[in-house]
Amino acid sequence: MWMKHNPCFVRLVRFASASLIIVTSGAGAEDLEPRSYANTPVGINFLLMGYSDLHGNVTANPSIPLQDAKLNIKTVVFAFARSLDVWGRSGKFDIVVPEARLTGSALFAGEPKERNVTGLIDPRFRFSVNLYGAPALSLAEFPSYQQDVIIGASLAITAPLGQYDASKLINLGNNRWSFKPELGISKRLGSVTLELSGAGTFYTDNNEFLGDRTFSQSPIYQVQGHLIYAFNNGVWVALDATYFAGGSSSVDGVGNHDYQENTRYGCTLTLPLNRNHSLKLNASNGGHTRTGSEYDAIGIVWQYRFGGGL
Repeated sequence: MWMKHNPCFVRLVRFASASLIIVTSGAGAEDLEPRSYANTPVGINFLLMGYSDLHGNVTANPSIPLQDAKLNIKTVVFAFARSLDVWGRSGKFDIVVPEARLTGSALFAGEPKERNVTGLIDPRFRFSVNLYGAPALSLAEFPSYQQDVIIGASLAITAPLGQYDASKLINLGNNRWSFKPELGISKRLGSVTLELSGAGTFYTDNNEFLGDRTFSQSPIYQVQGHLIYAFNNGVWVALDATYFAGGSSSVDGVGNHDYQENTRYGCTLTLPLNRNHSLKLNASNGGHTRTGSEYDAIGIVWQYRFGGGL
């Protein structure tokens, strides 16, 4: 128990979050993830295992015009991340591999549809680098670091490797690539950290939509903000909010009139267990949904840190 009152321990566990998005079907462009651009000592590895439960109108493709959807997605996520020295700036690379079970029913074109499927969601690869205010530091150097302003950038890529059946309307995978560049800023004010980021998610076409039809989607643009409070024992809590718009889709060139303009809000709590282990709890809800996924979500993530002198 002495470590929770040790100043060095507290400073180390404050970088505990690997800031991995727990990818859930339908939520790839609307994530709520605080501390994405926090500084982390170079050479630290992160192993994560998470579980999330989503209820509501949530699918891999929010442009599908479902009505009275009662869907549930239970997701187990395995992830790995490593902090990097990127030409003297702190960076990170991570891989997220989710597996899920989707069950439920909905109306499509007035007809009831049911789905029960288990498989992989499209995996995600992400590279981030802090361009300003977060130099690459060793574990020994890190306790003397004091954050002020951090400006960072990232690129997340999802690959079409998830479960996909071209004869089905609802799947866990999207059968297309997506690319999400993002720019973020983080400002620390004592125990409070304010974060703001902007991103756009760009999609390739799905040429096997309901057989051999071509599904196209315009980019979705997102702004998210976080208010984070760090306690003296290494625990931190965040209030999260996001707004995203865009994503109009078409099938074989015919528009679906499904422009999205939605907001979500949530909260995150991270609990350090010791120098190497921590738990993260999160929950989110839809604030306003014009078109697309409207769901409630809760999740828990266990994280193990090793390497870099830990």
